[in-house]
Amino acid sequence: GEDGPTHHGAYDLSYLRQIPNLVVMAPKDENEMRHMVATMVEYKAGPVAVRYPRDYGYGVKMDETPVPLEIGKAEVISRGGDVALIGIGSMVNPCCAAAAELSKQGVKAWVVNSRFAKPLDEDLLCDIISSVTLAVTVEENAVAGGFGSGVCEMMAARGLTVPLKIIGLPDRFLPHAPRHDLLEEAGLSPGAIVKAVKASLSRVR
Repeated sequence: GEDGPTHHGAYDLSYLRQIPNLVVMAPKDENEMRHMVATMVEYKAGPVAVRYPRDYGYGVKMDETPVPLEIGKAEVISRGGDVALIGIGSMVNPCCAAAAELSKQGVKAWVVNSRFAKPLDEDLLCDIISSVTLAVTVEENAVAGGFGSGVCEMMAARGLTVPLKIIGLPDRFLPHAPRHDLLEEAGLSPGAIVKAVKASLSRVR
């Protein structure tokens, strides 16, 4: 059966971010998950947590050999100009789909795979955020205290005043249902991301 309110894992990033010296990763697909397992094995400086969804993979091509990732290093998937879509974990691929649709509508979007909820790739993220009209974080986690909150804290510490839209799970318990249906309900589908981005852009322009 499908998971219900007690088993959605909606708060992992929020409570894990609070723990000192803990590295928190989330893979965008099954291939990156293998690299993160290799990272966990090689990392000796402290504990590591990997957050991944209950679901099937995407069927992506698997690299022959897993390679440890550089701790705290994000991945730029596509370059843009108007908006920065900063996804973590399972929301990176929906960000890619949303960026493709936004491009058709004349909005150029960066897509960044953060990979790490802690530590953040602060220099890269701040450089990109400083260059856009709107920054958007997308996570399959409660908004309160989650990945987007970490980006907001980083921006405040760096003095960045670019508008930030945080997209994540709503502040309520989600019902018992298939994950795909719940993502649609929570506004985490590519179409919902596009709608949220355009609404936010209309307010800041």
